[in-house]
Formats: sequence, C-alpha cells, structure tokens
Amino acid sequence: MSIQVQGIRKTFGSFVAVDGVSLDFPIGQLTALLGPSGCGKTTLLRIIAGLERADQGRVLLDGQDASDRDVRERHVGFVFQHYALFRHMSVYENVAFGLRVKPRHLRPAESAIRKRVDELLELVQLAWLKDRYPAQLSGGQRQRIALARALAVEPRVLLLDEPFGALDAKVRKELRQWLRRLHDDLHITSIFVTHDQDEALEVADRIVLMNKGRVEQTGSTQEVYEAPATAFAYSFLGAVNRFSGRIEGSSLRVGADAVPVAASDAAPGAEVVAFARPHELDIVVDDNDARQGLSAKVNRVLLSGATARVELTGIVGSNGHAQPQHFEVELTREQLADLALQPGQAVRLTSTRLRVFPSTP
Repeated sequence: MSIQVQGIRKTFGSFVAVDGVSLDFPIGQLTALLGPSGCGKTTLLRIIAGLERADQGRVLLDGQDASDRDVRERHVGFVFQHYALFRHMSVYENVAFGLRVKPRHLRPAESAIRKRVDELLELVQLAWLKDRYPAQLSGGQRQRIALARALAVEPRVLLLDEPFGALDAKVRKELRQWLRRLHDDLHITSIFVTHDQDEALEVADRIVLMNKGRVEQTGSTQEVYEAPATAFAYSFLGAVNRFSGRIEGSSLRVGADAVPVAASDAAPGAEVVAFARPHELDIVVDDNDARQGLSAKVNRVLLSGATARVELTGIVGSNGHAQPQHFEVELTREQLADLALQPGQAVRLTSTRLRVFPSTP
C-alpha cells in the first residue's frame, strides 16, 4: 500500500506538534521517522493510523483520501512501545484476538484462525510459548508477540511506535536485526518511530528526520548520514564534533586558532558552525609552530577492536569568553602508535573535511 500525507498540521492547545508535513512513503519499504522527543514523529504516526485526527491536511492510502476512515478501515497494524498485550490472555489468544473480533461476515473460521496464529508464532520464533501469559515472557518476547498480533489481521501497512524503546541495549540490538530480516521476508510497507539514530541507520531503508514538527531531511540512510542538508541533521545523526567561529579565507577562526575548511559558500567574516565526524579529524602533536589547528589536550585513549577513540578538550573562544569543549577522534591502532599520545598531552586538531553551515541564533 502506498502512503502519502499532504499538509498535515496538528496542534495541542498552543503547541504545534506537526507543522505542514507532506511526505510519500514508498511501497514495500521500511521508513524511520527519526528525531528528538517532542518533534512530532509519534503524532504523525498516530494520524496515519487514524488514532489522531489532523487539524489540517490529508492522509492518502493507495491514492484514496483516508482522513475520515475509522482505524479498522485503514487496514494498518500498530505496535506500541509498551506491548499493549492483554495480560489475562495467553500468547495464542493475544495473537488471535484481532481475527476473532472481526465482524461476523469477515471473521475466519476457528480452524483458519488456528492455522494463521500457528504460522505467525513460527514466524516470530515463539511457537513454544503459545500457552504462556505475558507476565511469563521477557520484554523482547512480548514485543515479538505484539508484532505477531499486529500481523495477524494481514495489515497492508505496519506502524511501529518506538517498538524497542522499553528494552535493554542487548535485546534492542537483537530485535533490530530480527525486524530487518522479517521485513525483508514480508516486504510490507512499514513506518517506525524512533529517537535512536543507530536504530534508524541499522534498520530503515529510508529516513525522515524531523525537528520541531517539521521535516528537516528525507532520503536513504546513506544519503542522510553522508550528506546532511542542515546543521541539525549533521549534529543529530551519528557522533559529531562541532566547531563555532567565523570564516577567514580558507579557514575557520575559532578563538585564537584557525582550522582549515572545505569549500564553503559562507562570506568572509560570516559566523558559522562546522562539523566533522570523529574519523574525519586528525591529531597533530603540538610542537609550538604556527601550523593550523585547534589547540587541545588529550584526556583519555580508549581501545576498541581495530580502532582507538581519543577524547580531548579544546579551549574555545577568546577575549575572556574562552570555555572548554570536548572532542572525539577515531584513529587506527597504527595511527595511535605513531602519535604515542599520553593523557594531558598538548596537541592540535585539524581536518580538511569540515562541513560548514550558517550559524543560527
């Protein structure tokens, strides 16, 4: 099923939750609505589901206006963060529930319901738990049962609201991989809400990045990560180092220091912010010469597999307004060995890959 939203606006009192959002969700793809808490992503998902009504705009399903359709008429499956399983029902009964409450003329025979439930429990790899109750399951198992229940009615769209938010990190990682494999098998048009950038990058085909009720950027995971369109997009996706200063020639003046920048449209003297990923920064051992770079001090060196992470503090600003700022650099073990860094050592940070954006108040 194709999904489109056109000019969606939703307010709660004076708070604008969704502000004129228009989007197309590709058929058969898994799209992440990503953004910080309060950016409007869950409200937009609930509007698509029919659980909230927009103040303005339309929801189109397969090109037909579904804005006034009841939730059940939209043929969507919805998975909540906190499972929403019926505690008094067994796993089997929870999954069968949506089929059993269908109108009589649409309700499958009990034998067909049993077959469908058994198939779904096999799909989520929990058939052996069908006689247990939710209280007897782990969080990860409950969420898989919630997903099986959503799929039982054969929805044309699957909507997931922070589906792994209540789980610990290890279980979240396992379920992200499992959900991606499941989606590759089913190819159902899916939208899931998350504030976890790693989750979005790992699971989704496409990301819709939201901020303050509006869409900042849309694109494939690779496009949004490697070519952020705005300062917010750059700072929100992935680990990042931020520099604030003004343009001087081909450099960014940060306090008393100058850092080279890539090509920029900013006018000379313009106040800007610039970003670099940890692997895009270089460390130069400070020998007190006049080479470019931001003065910094090594705090810690952390080894992890084939790479090392160096945490540093730079003194940013001048004229009595200097303040410490933390930076992170990722190096290979070979680079680390060559530099022979020690805690407290003075170094310089430099990069030829700083991305520059206009500074906002």
